[in-house]
Order: sequence, then C-alpha cells, then structure tokens
Amino acid sequence: EMVLPFFDWHMMFNDVFNRPSKEGFDIVIGNPPYIQLQNNGGELAQMYKDCRFSTFVRTGDIYCLFYECGWKLLHNNGHLCYITSNKWMRAGYGEKIRDFFAHNTNPMLLVDFAGVKIFDSATVDTNILLFEKSTNKHNTICSVTKDQGKDSINNLSDFVRQQHTICDFSSSDSWVVLSPIEQSIKRKIEAVGTPLKDWDIHIYRGVLTGCNEAFIINTSKRNEILSNCKDADERQRTEELIRPILRGRDIKRYGYEWAGLWLINTHNGIKGKIERIHIEDYPAIKAHLNQYWDKIEHRADQGDTPYNLRNCVYLEDFNKPKLFYADITQHLNFCLCRDVMYCNNTTYFITTDNERELRHLQKYLNSPLIDWYYKTLSVQLGEKAVRMFSIYVLEIPIPPIGEDNIYEAYHLNATEIAFIEGKEA
Repeated sequence: EMVLPFFDWHMMFNDVFNRPSKEGFDIVIGNPPYIQLQNNGGELAQMYKDCRFSTFVRTGDIYCLFYECGWKLLHNNGHLCYITSNKWMRAGYGEKIRDFFAHNTNPMLLVDFAGVKIFDSATVDTNILLFEKSTNKHNTICSVTKDQGKDSINNLSDFVRQQHTICDFSSSDSWVVLSPIEQSIKRKIEAVGTPLKDWDIHIYRGVLTGCNEAFIINTSKRNEILSNCKDADERQRTEELIRPILRGRDIKRYGYEWAGLWLINTHNGIKGKIERIHIEDYPAIKAHLNQYWDKIEHRADQGDTPYNLRNCVYLEDFNKPKLFYADITQHLNFCLCRDVMYCNNTTYFITTDNERELRHLQKYLNSPLIDWYYKTLSVQLGEKAVRMFSIYVLEIPIPPIGEDNIYEAYHLNATEIAFIEGKEA
C-alpha cells in the first residue's frame, strides 16, 4: 500500500464535481481539529503560509483553514455546518475568518456554547456555525447557552427556537450574540464614548522577571537581606532598590490588598537616561540572587547581566499615579494608586499626566455598565472570566469628563438601566 501526501477531492469525488450546474457538495459537516498554527515552532504556519488561504493568520488556528476549505468544496447555495472553538468570534486572529464569513457566505445559524462544555475531553469553548455559500442576508439566527447551563443543550433545537435573537454580521469586527436590548445599549455606549485608544493615556504591563522566586520576595526575606548589608550606606541603597509589588489577584475595585511582596528591582536602566543597576554595589542582594544562579543565568527575560531585569522603557511610570487592573478577572476592577508601587506581569496599568483623567476613568471602568460592555469585546475564559488584553481595553468607549451619572452620560433609558442592574445582581 502507498500513502499519498495529498488528497484530491475532485479526483476522489469525480461524480460530485462534474454534475452539470451543481459542481461541489450539497452539505459539508464536520468537527475540525483545533491546533494553533504557531505550535511546534510554527510548523503548520510554515506549511500553509503559501497555500493561498485568505483566512490564514500565522497566529491563528487550523480550524479556520478548514472553514475555507469546506466552503471551496460546496456548490453555490450549498451548506456547511461545523462545531469548532468559538475563539474566532472575538480573537484578533479571527478577523480574517470573520471577514470571510461576512463577505463570502450567508451565516444562517450561530450557537455559542460559551462556557458550557460540549466535549468531556476538551477544555475549549465551542460554537456551531451553519452557513450557506451565497450572499449574506444579514439575518443570522443566534443563541447563547452560557446563562442556561448544560440543560439548554439537551434539546438544542427547542432552545434555539425559543431563545434565539437575530444578528447582522457584516464585517470583520467581533461577532457577539446580543439581544435587541443589548444591541441598543451597545450602540449607545459606542455613540457617546471615545475609545481609550484615542485618549492621551498609555497602557503598560507589569514587570516580567523570568524568575519570580528569585526577584519577588516576602517581607521576611527583605528584612533578612537588609540585615546582611555591611553598613548603613549599603542598607539605604538596598532599601531603595527593593520596592513593593502587586499581583493581579491583589487588585480590587477602587483599591488593592498588598500581600507584603517586594520586587528586587535590579533594573537594566533606560538608555541615555538612567544607568542600569550594577550588582557589585549591592552585595547583600547579589548573595541572595546567587542562590538562584542556575535559574537566572540562562533565563530569556534578563538585562545586560543575569542579575538585571529585562529592559523596561516605562520604568519611571511606576513612580507616578496609575490605574492598576488584573490580566484575568471575573469583573472589571480598576484601582488608582498614587504610591510608588510596582506590579508583576499578571497586572496592567494605565498612566497619564492628568490625574483627573485617571479618577474619571476609574469611575467609568468600575461601573456595572462598562463591566457588561467589556464582555461583548473580550475573549472569555470559561463562563465568567475575561482577559484584559490591551487590544480590547483600548476599544472601551468612555465619555469626556463632565457627566457624573454614568447611565445619563450614555443616554440609557429606564428599561436598559434595569437590564444592566439585573446583570450586576
């Protein structure tokens, strides 16, 4: 037996592709594999980059290519139905496949299972998409099962018939299944607010040490290091170098709960502005880090020496007022911090020279309304958690400083306010 390195559909299904005026399959149904193209050093990305897939993205997933391949196998007006990961609906890598669906198909049915697990052996969140190979009629029947739980899928056809809404998916923007009242609220927020990307702000991620056990210490270890300093001058230098640090889990709404952790901030300086830390000036810290030499010597995230942290051009911004928020959270929690405070890489922070803007942003970003809105933008983890990727955070529309009542600022009516308040409860 011989195994061929290709599969020629037209040759293997010659009768299907040689029907007069109906070349191709009537129906394509499947559950494609979910494999990131950049896995294994980008082996699959390299394999498919020159195969002329309009849905190809190097950071994407192979199931996107399966969608396009299935579409090619259909005759005009044929139907495709896949169950796949639902990440394409909002993820950055899904932009091309969303554009492909919007302009090359008629999406007829979309069922988003959100956090409801369909496959016992798979952790991925899934959806079912049914489309026709024809012109987009902008009338997609949609359902989301996340609020109903697994019982909703026992009789899926009844659930969709009773709980569906109609959506118009016409572009590469995120595909979000919303009820009429949710669509109205979303339109009002976007009409009034200015996306954060157009505000005079910067968003940065916290410090990536490459070896937290060496560079992030508790108060007891800090005191031990300070006690090992040879004189008062070294102790003062060392004390100034060890700074308090927050983790994502420490961030609360309007505040934080510091866990008594400290960062050994042996920074790599800022070229032409701040000299990097020379470990010889800090013998007690060097002795501590030497205990982890095998781990810090060859780590990827380091500066000019293994003792130094990686380059950080926004090093000085940790000393300014800033708005902290966690990388992963169930509800949006932003807190204004005026202290000299660092954060690790499970935390982001917003800076601007205008503290009044930070207070304004904190108020709106902590509101139930923006908490709800953000979940229409972001990739979700399971049923409740969201990722606070900057590509999504920067799209949050915030009105200018002035209006104190958030609902009035966005012109929501009583019914819409009651809807948002019910979600918060």
